[in-house]
Amino acid sequence: MAEQAAESAEAGGLPEKITIQMTVNGRPVAVEADPWEALSHTLRTRLGLTGTKISCDVQACGACTVLVDGLPRSSCTYLAYEAQGREVLTVEGLETADGSLSPVQQAFIDQSGYQCGYCTPGMLLATHALITSEDADDDDAVIEHMSGNLCRCTGYVPIVAAVLQARKAAAASRG
Repeated sequence: MAEQAAESAEAGGLPEKITIQMTVNGRPVAVEADPWEALSHTLRTRLGLTGTKISCDVQACGACTVLVDGLPRSSCTYLAYEAQGREVLTVEGLETADGSLSPVQQAFIDQSGYQCGYCTPGMLLATHALITSEDADDDDAVIEHMSGNLCRCTGYVPIVAAVLQARKAAAASRG
């Protein structure tokens, strides 16, 4: 599909580059990208945010998960131009203002919710979305929410424990 779009651009069918204005990790950015470019590519190669991982390229594994307007999106199939005017949060944006780890990051460390780390950025962002928008205090709700993020290393038990710890910490901070 990208090759067809590139050929069409060369033939005059699409503009060669477009400017996308969005907010990334709380910072307004304007970036030039190809009209057919995936958001994951834009984040990694044009903005230098390499925490977003690319694995399957078909929206099946969750490694590339970012939040767009607070909702998890597979950035490998979400076109960069779709982020025009939106807020994008990557794993780099989870760090707190004072430079310390977010409750989500700390929970994954505390519960050993990672091993090789490849899926971890997507897991962290899916968890962040869950604890800031839904009431999921039981394992079944967590498992359902996290089902779009695959991990080949942990066996999921520590991931569920980390999500529940992060949820508890978020609830305590809200009062």
